[in-house]
Amino acid sequence: MGSAAAADPALAGSLLARAFSEAVGSTEGLDDTSSRILDAAAEQFRRAGVHRSTMEDVARRAKVSRITVYRRFATKDVLVEQVVRREFRRYFDRFLADVARAETVADRVVVGFVSALRAIRGNPLIGGLLASEPDQLVPSMTSDGGVTLATVREFVAGQLRQEQRAGNVSGELDVDTVAELMVRVSGSFLAIPSQVVDVEDDEQLADLARRFLVPMLEPR
Repeated sequence: MGSAAAADPALAGSLLARAFSEAVGSTEGLDDTSSRILDAAAEQFRRAGVHRSTMEDVARRAKVSRITVYRRFATKDVLVEQVVRREFRRYFDRFLADVARAETVADRVVVGFVSALRAIRGNPLIGGLLASEPDQLVPSMTSDGGVTLATVREFVAGQLRQEQRAGNVSGELDVDTVAELMVRVSGSFLAIPSQVVDVEDDEQLADLARRFLVPMLEPR
């Protein structure tokens, strides 16, 4: 990411976790120039990678001056965080729309698992970085002392608590542990290629979720 984040996986992970956390909440409106810079940055990072991209590259692609970029995003780290935050916001919009169409809690777990993998891997920026620069993105998710995992786990646990309040899941369910396991399973498929499961096959992913994730909803 920037010089400090790139050198310190824990710092990069904290940045990613913060972007993920903020994406769950509301986002502030951007003016047209800021939006154009973020569009240009996302395209630049997708094409050249984060490491090889400079603020000057982004300015050139956005057709604005370098000073204009720095006025809105003081450092490259800030720019990267804002780009990632916006991509996660788009991911959540798609994820929540997919889950909302499911009729049962079991269906929501299955749809959520498939949608999460498809949306992230299919995202032009995040999926592209997972494929082209795993040495940058994967450590930021796994070497930050569990910060990123905890952030995502809290989101999933919140969804499970909503199911408890609605009477769809037993009140005895240990939602934090279940959420932890679900996030770890999903994260492993994102970070580590599988020779057993085809992550591009939605039907195979759905079957996997029904066989192994849905049973987690039953308290032991």
